[in-house]
Amino acid sequence: MSLIVKICGLSEPETLHAALDAGADMVGFVFFEPSPRNVDIAGAAELAKLARGRAQIAALTVDADAGLLERIIEQVGPDWLQLHGKETPEAVAAVRTIYDVRVMKALPVSTRADLAPVAAYAEISDRILFDARPPKDATRPGGLGVPFDWHLLEDIILKAPFMLSGGLNAENVVEAVRLTRAQGVDVSSGVERSLGVKDSNLIRAFIRAARTAEAQVEDTKVASA
Repeated sequence: MSLIVKICGLSEPETLHAALDAGADMVGFVFFEPSPRNVDIAGAAELAKLARGRAQIAALTVDADAGLLERIIEQVGPDWLQLHGKETPEAVAAVRTIYDVRVMKALPVSTRADLAPVAAYAEISDRILFDARPPKDATRPGGLGVPFDWHLLEDIILKAPFMLSGGLNAENVVEAVRLTRAQGVDVSSGVERSLGVKDSNLIRAFIRAARTAEAQVEDTKVASA
């Protein structure tokens, strides 16, 4: 399986084009007002037109109500809804059914105990996204630039494929993929020159590094076959 490389929190055509031209498999738009990466639906719809057919489109929400989800689906037309709040497995299953769209559930990780509910979400999600657990005083659940102990995911087996997020950048993504064997990586703050402001050069560097990680994992599989 090829490594899915996702650039999240995009809000400008220039950096979106940088991600697409560098070969990103998925691009993400944030619909959460407290986030410095928040985009309005009209703006995201225009960005989605640029990305459609070149990369999968993910819409990140945090405990969004039905009205917001419906507007995103109708106007942006994402391939994925990325649920980054405290949605229960039942809520995730309902979203997936009602909106007939693939769902990626983000789950915070800090200790091994945080993995206990993962199996229930993996039963009904199309993909799991492991992210670092934010501190108690955080105003948003992700994009904080902090990694977690990737060793916690060594040898994990789930019914759904999983992606890795939280503090990734061009310098550490090879090690992260090597340890976790994640099927995808998701970066936001690690490709920013300042909070919420993406950098085209950092985007390109991250994607190059992720492809290096992908190649190294494939070489390891061949060598051990």
